[in-house]
Amino acid sequence: MKSRSRCVQAFVLAALLVSSLSCAHDQQLTSITIQPSAETFTGPDPALTVQLRAVGTYIHPPVQKDITNQVSWASNTPNLAAITSTGLLAPAGIDACGGALVSATVQTNSSAGNRTSSGAIVTGYMTVTVDNTAVQGCPGFTGGNLPILTVTFTGAGTGTVSSSPAGINNCTASCSSAFATGTQVTLTATQNGSSTFGGWVAGCDIVSGNVCTVTMNNSRTAAVAFN
Repeated sequence: MKSRSRCVQAFVLAALLVSSLSCAHDQQLTSITIQPSAETFTGPDPALTVQLRAVGTYIHPPVQKDITNQVSWASNTPNLAAITSTGLLAPAGIDACGGALVSATVQTNSSAGNRTSSGAIVTGYMTVTVDNTAVQGCPGFTGGNLPILTVTFTGAGTGTVSSSPAGINNCTASCSSAFATGTQVTLTATQNGSSTFGGWVAGCDIVSGNVCTVTMNNSRTAAVAFN
């Protein structure tokens, strides 16, 4: 009986020792997976959003957790793909076209008992593609099928014209750009040096000072004068 009692005691001590050794380990984050792993926006509209999710894989014990609100989100091309601190992804603006890399990083991870895992830095990545039918060189470019806005210049003076949305930027001579059908484009004229702004002389739907507004229901031409 004594022998059996000693065996039981030894077994209990061994179990306690294994348990204490196991508890001594910090719960460690080994990798981060972003879901979805890739996203393609078919247009540059910032209103198009996708909520990303960060999933962490841990050891001691092995488990996966949703850590979306614990990571630091970043985009390597923020003027193309913007990401909020909560993981909400969107195209950055009307000129957006191309690819970007979004990361989710944990710089210090700890267990449920707040035991720090020796300053670990763990990062996961996902890819973003923004297509744009109005930007030449973008995969979905269909400029040949979109209405074209052309700006022409007249007068002895010089100046520049830029548009919003972008497309005609610091134009100093005849310039053209495609815009999506129905887009309301504003053209702003700025004189150079001693030149004076002579007015918008043709092609505007609305004129207010040096600003010409054109609605692109078909191809249009607007003429500006600098004296």
